[in-house]
Order: sequence, then C-alpha cells, then structure tokens
Amino acid sequence: MRYLLLCAVSLGATLAFSPRAAQAGTWCSFYDASTYNCGFNSYGQCLANISGVGGLCQPNFFENTTHVPPAYRPRKRRYR
Repeated sequence: MRYLLLCAVSLGATLAFSPRAAQAGTWCSFYDASTYNCGFNSYGQCLANISGVGGLCQPNFFENTTHVPPAYRPRKRRYR
C-alpha cells in the first residue's frame, strides 16, 4: 500500500512539474546554409554561441511574429 501511494505521489509530482511545451527563442544563430539554432532569447546569447565558431545572428523568422499595428483611433479635436 505504501509503495502504491509513493508511486502515485511521485507520478503526480513528475507530471505537475514537467515542462509543457518547447518554445523557440527570438534569435537564431546560423552556422552555414543548413545548420541553425533558434533557442536564444537575447542577441547577446546568440553572439556568445557563435563566438569562435563563426556564423551570424538573425531574428527568428520561422515563428509567426507578425506585427499587428494598433487600431486606428482618430485624434480628439480640441477646440478653443
């Protein structure tokens, strides 16, 4: 009985604290035409990764990060 309780608690803790989904970073390091890594959240992380190896850092264009402009709101007219 204790063993079953211990297994249930450990399984619940594992499921509760496990990562949900992988997320791509906002910066990608490109080493050559077919090798890249998009797991960086800052430009500095990307630069540190390619230092000494060569390559270049670019924003992640694989993710759908289209910029949605704010809705147009006409200016309020102020009369004197």
